[in-house]
Amino acid sequence: MKPIKCWHFLQNNKRLQWGTKEVVKVGKTYTCKGNIVMCENGLHGSRKILDALSYAPGSICCRVEIWGEAIEGNDKLVGRNRKVLSIIDATEILRKFARMCALDVIHLWYPPDVVVRYLKTGDESLREAAGDAAWAAKDAIWDAWEAAGDAAWAAWAAGDARDAGDAAGAARNALAARNATWDARDVAGAKQNHRLTTMITRAIK
Repeated sequence: MKPIKCWHFLQNNKRLQWGTKEVVKVGKTYTCKGNIVMCENGLHGSRKILDALSYAPGSICCRVEIWGEAIEGNDKLVGRNRKVLSIIDATEILRKFARMCALDVIHLWYPPDVVVRYLKTGDESLREAAGDAAWAAKDAIWDAWEAAGDAAWAAWAAGDARDAGDAAGAARNALAARNATWDARDVAGAKQNHRLTTMITRAIK
């Protein structure tokens, strides 16, 4: 079969997690023996970098080609052979990417100033203070959500949902909101995947 270009993350020591556990090198082809089984035996990778990131044991990012008895799932594939085309330590890129993704949704809450400054600058001297402030804000938001939930249940118990029509309408609204949320998630995921792919590709070149 024709080789499939994929993304794959390694441990920070650049060694294979399984098999020989040798240090991975650019240009080398690694081959697996035995039956190829997804998640059990074979050489894995993902077409999308965000999918590969979800399985990452470290921040060492590789561009690879996979072929030979390949089996493909929803977010990854496995084959008998995997050739390494490039390797990059993506630690700093991933940190910047995470900050950029956080800034994408910063308008959805009221973050402390130190959090905003850290996300925009990446100033490591602000990281601990930003983390403490973010956790405090999260606890306050969680308390507000719990209070709102208690109020909603109290209203329901008091008879606000008076008949089946109200319940059906509420169900339709909930379904529409859920679908809109999933659509928004897909759009955001595509944007983030493109962003990270571009950042890593530029760094490799």
